[in-house]
This record gives sequence, C-alpha cells and structure tokens, in this order.
Amino acid sequence: MDSQINTVVVIPTYNEAQRIAELISRILYLQPEFDILVVDDDSPDGTAGVAEGLARSTGRVRVLRHGKKSGLGRAYLDGFRYALSQKPSYERIIEMDADFSHDPGYLRDLIEAAESYDVVLGSRYIAGGRVVDWNFYRRLLSRLANLYTRFWLRLRVRDSTSGFRCFRRKVLENIGLEKILSNGYLFQIEVLFRCQGSGYRLKEIPISFIERKKGRTKLGLAQIWEAAWGVPALAFCRKP
Repeated sequence: MDSQINTVVVIPTYNEAQRIAELISRILYLQPEFDILVVDDDSPDGTAGVAEGLARSTGRVRVLRHGKKSGLGRAYLDGFRYALSQKPSYERIIEMDADFSHDPGYLRDLIEAAESYDVVLGSRYIAGGRVVDWNFYRRLLSRLANLYTRFWLRLRVRDSTSGFRCFRRKVLENIGLEKILSNGYLFQIEVLFRCQGSGYRLKEIPISFIERKKGRTKLGLAQIWEAAWGVPALAFCRKP
C-alpha cells in the first residue's frame, strides 16, 4: 500500500465532548499519517472547543463549526467539500461516527480494500460482521431498512446504511454532491445510490458495530420517515 496517499477522516459531531478527545487520540495512535476533520453541528456541550484544543496540540486536526444545528447529511457534505478543496489533495476520504460505534482499528482494513475498490464500507451484515448491544427493535429496524433499500434501489451491498466508509477522491468529485438533498440517515443511502449509479466499484468488509456506551442515539422518527419516503423517491428518479 502506498503510504504517501493522503487520507482524511471526517467525523460529524453533536454533543460528543466526552468522547472526541479519546477517539482522535486513538485514530492518531493507530494512523499517525492521517488527518482528521471534525464537523461540529453547534454542540452545546463544547465539543468543538475540545476538538480545537486538539487541533492546536497535534497539528493533524481541523474543525468546522456549523452556526446552527444542520443535521448529519449537511455535516458530511461540508466535510467532503472541505476535504476536496485542500492542497495537497486528499486521495482517500473516510467517514465515521464520533461515538466509538466504529472501531478505529478497522481504518487500516478500509484503506487496504480501497487499493482495489472505489468505495469501501464497513458492514455489519456480511460474513464476519456483527452488531453488539442492540436490542431486538434496533436490530429489526436496521435489517428491515436494508431490505427495503435493496428492494427499491437494487443496491449491491447488504449494509447500505453503514456510516463507516472510505471513498477515493474521484468518487466524491463526480457523484454530484451539489445535487444531494437528503440530510438524515437517507443521506448515506443516497450517496451509495449515486456511487453505484455512476459505475464505481463497491466493496464491503466485515466490522463489529458497538452500540454507544454514553449519550443516546440520534436516530429518531424524523430520520425514519425521511428514509421511508425518500428511498422510493430515489428509485422513481432512478438517474443519480
């Protein structure tokens, strides 16, 4: 693997002050050549300030602040645009959650798979993948969401809602980020739909997804409703 390829990890945050320092330290310990971009969604608990302190002390962290709470999709879009605008350019752009549900230990696996594929997903639903500490309702909801998505969009992956991904730069440059309107968990599905529709090679690698130990999930009825009507809407539009 080419160690000279520049990589940035984009992490959206909302009220993660208790975890963000630990996560950044873990990433930089495992992958000291990576940069990290924290996109904070106007967290009232001071998450952005903690991240900015790490930016000053490490030189490997950048922080984007949203002036008001804008949602997951807007945070990722801002992060992707920032990453694409930097010089020297980032050739690999990774997205992951801030709450340790995505183990930084898998970052190397994502990057290695990205040597042969354009988009690599950390998957809970292929052989070797699993979910830890979810109740029956969450497991059922996630499984049904993925079946629903595959039915409507014919996506060739089993975990289309995964938020642990590595993109080659050219993918994000060419899938039309400016056309993406979804914001919640539908955002992850729409991005993947555009990647597949543009002919990019997709790969899933198995991960263990661990339910957050502190705070609470951001998944709510609004996000579920957006995905419920948004997936068929994407299918009827069909052209990414």
